[in-house]
This record gives sequence, C-alpha cells and structure tokens, in this order.
Amino acid sequence: MKFLNRHKEINRLTRSIASDTFKLLVIYGRRRLGKTRLLQKILKEDDIYFIADQRESPVQIQAFARQIGLKIKNFDKASYPDWESLFIALAHWMNKRRTVFIDEFPYLVKNVPELPSILQKMIDNKEIQPFNLVLCGSSQQMMQKMVIDQNAPLYGRANEILKLNPMSIYWLKEALNCSYINTIEEYSVCGGVPRYWEIRQQTNSLKEAIINQIFDIHGLLHEEPLRLFLDDTRDSVQMHTLISVIATGAKRLSEIGARTGKPVTQLNRPLQRLIELGYIKREIPFGLSKHTTKKSLYKIADPFIHFYYKFVVPEKTTLELGYTKKVYDAYVKERLPGYYAEIWEELCRQAIPALWKSKMFEPGFRWWGNDINKSPTEIDIVSQTYDKQEILIGEAKWSSTRNIRSVLKKLEQKALYLPFTKNKIIHKVLFLKEKPLYIPNDCTIFTPGDIVNALR
Repeated sequence: MKFLNRHKEINRLTRSIASDTFKLLVIYGRRRLGKTRLLQKILKEDDIYFIADQRESPVQIQAFARQIGLKIKNFDKASYPDWESLFIALAHWMNKRRTVFIDEFPYLVKNVPELPSILQKMIDNKEIQPFNLVLCGSSQQMMQKMVIDQNAPLYGRANEILKLNPMSIYWLKEALNCSYINTIEEYSVCGGVPRYWEIRQQTNSLKEAIINQIFDIHGLLHEEPLRLFLDDTRDSVQMHTLISVIATGAKRLSEIGARTGKPVTQLNRPLQRLIELGYIKREIPFGLSKHTTKKSLYKIADPFIHFYYKFVVPEKTTLELGYTKKVYDAYVKERLPGYYAEIWEELCRQAIPALWKSKMFEPGFRWWGNDINKSPTEIDIVSQTYDKQEILIGEAKWSSTRNIRSVLKKLEQKALYLPFTKNKIIHKVLFLKEKPLYIPNDCTIFTPGDIVNALR
C-alpha cells in the first residue's frame, strides 16, 4: 500500500533536523501505525538507521556498530563494551552532520534500563553534539516514562515529541477506493490503522477479511489486541478484562466495578491508562464539565478494538473450533448494521467543527438526561458555537430513512423541552446514510460523503 498522508508530521520532523545544532526527536504510538515508514520518509542517504530487537545488550551493540560501519568506514572494527562508549565513539568519529535513528528503542531499554540516563548525561554534557538523535517506539507507556513524565530521565531534553495517532477515515477511502457508505463500514472494522488496511486489501471483501483475518485462529489479526496490550503493560489481563466488560454493556464505573469484582477506587487509574492509550474514552453529556461531573459513561474508542470485543471475544470458544463462517452468518451478520450505526454516530460528532465554514461549532457531544418536563431524553449529537449563541441538535440514522418528516418532527419535539436551548438559535441536523428525495427547508442533512471529506 502506498504511503498516505502524514504530511504535517514529515514537515515538522524535517524542519527540526535541518538545523546545525543537536536535536533530540521522540516518536511514539501504538504498533501498526506506520512509524517505521514515517522514519524512512525523512531518512537521508548518509543517516544511520538501527532497528532494535529483544536480543541481549552486547549483541545489539555489535549490530548497531555494524550499521554505523555502513556509513562510517571502520567504525565497526573496534569493540565497544557498553552503550556509553559506543555513543562517545560515534560522536568522535562523526565526519559530517547526520541523524541517527533508533527504532523500537524500548527494546534496548528493557535490557539496559540505565540507557536513558546515559543519554541524558551525554546530552547535558554536550557529548553528542555532532549528530541528531531520533528515538522511536511502540511501547507508549515506556516512551512516556523515559521522556514525557516529569521524573523521566530525558524529560525536557527532546526538541520534538510526536505521538502518532490512527489516521482519519478520509485516508481509508483513499487506500481502499470504495464508496462513501462502504468506507463507513470498512472503518467500523479496521479503524484508522494503515496495517489493518493493508491486510484488508489482501481479501476480496470486508466479510472475507472478518472471517479469514479476524475470526480465524490463524488470521493475522486474531490475537491483535493482546499483542497491543503486551506492548504497554505487564498486566494485559486487566486491560483485557476491563475492555471486555465495557464492550458487553458495563458503561458506568459502578457497573464496571460490579462486573470485575473490584472496588471503584481501584479502577480509576487503569481506566485512565486505557484512555491515555486511546483504547477507551470517558463520555459525558453535553454541557457538563469532565472535571466536576460524575455523570459519565465509558466506551471503547478504537473501532477495531470495539469490533473485536463486541464480536470475537464473546464467541472465542466457537471460533477456536473453526466455525468462523457459522459465527459470522448466525451471530454477526444481522448485528453489523447496528454496530455500523454506533460508529457512524461517533464520526458525525467528530465532524461537526469541519462541517460549517461560516460558524465555529465545538466538537459534538451526546446528551442524555431529563428534559424540563422531567422526562428521560437522549439526543445523538449536540454542539454549540463558541460564543454559545447557537445550538446544533442532531439525529444520526444508519438505516434507510424514508419518512424524513417523522424523524424531523421527533427531533423538533425533543428540542422544545431541552434544558439548554432557551434563547438560543437552534440548528436541526439529520445525519443520514443516503440523501433523501425530500429535504425540509428548516433542516440540514449530511450523508457519508460529507462526513468522510470533513474528517480529512
């Protein structure tokens, strides 16, 4: 698959290493996002690139020296007893300005925990000024402990810290060249991870990819979530457990505690860790502060993880027996439209700020609670302009919607009794799978094409 997007990241990194002074750049993010491909885009012919692995330190020092020897003649002829001596020698031998890239840096640190402190001392003493240093890793937790946390050895030393996030749905459409409706469905399963898109391209249909690559025990993605968790924690069992109970309906903190058998006081930290890693999110109703409200729900944030825990984990035993197609036909097929609707609704909320060129709307929220008549009410999408004078009230539908008037009338009735619409200009919006033949004058309608393009 061709390299897509990441223009901002490439430009930022290229600008940083173009100067004549030492730069420390840190790039991190979960596995499969294309970090190595990104490094290759900024790698110049004379630069030094080394990808670490899990071998013991003396072997890796030799391997690194050999890589350096490809660019600096005879560097690998000497013996280096430790990492400090290697970096000191590299600075001494450096005959021109270069950048040194160390990919999968956390693997080195697992064997030599003092390595970040060694680099800190050398940076502070200006011992490695002749070259730039780029550290890259998939273990988000370890990279944070080495560089980002306030007590980290390299805290305050990096000139750039770049967290690579999943790509937007717009680029999935570019990669798979499918219709806008199919793009929503594909994204609901594959999410924004380029490697998953590559695996999808190897099959003839989304159904085939689900059955052969996710459901099948030999599929490339069958154990993917557990591999991701092992990158970031020693207690992958706890991650697996928490996401499992959230996926099967435990959304409130009290419900998660009841399902896991743990006091809620023991859950805040691991849940926050999952939020930081991008696997779950804490959803609060429109208009409330995340810092003060206790009215919140936990949801899975990543589409692939969401799909996996919704459809794979509950049927793991049956799938292990090889009944992949039967599970798809009997259990998954009829539930997919409802699942697509969940992802569609979330994408619509994300797209709100980009859908209006003339108005500054905040990102969309869901709202649930009692209206002014004390009746329980839920609104799919609510947003307001930054001056708080205008409110957007929206409904997202993934099923074919013929009776637009009926949907709009229900939305209007809800809007009349919401506690936050008084004296506000109200914009009624429908987010529909297909554009209807009839569009009311007092309503705005968006379809998948609008959402996908807005999320570029």
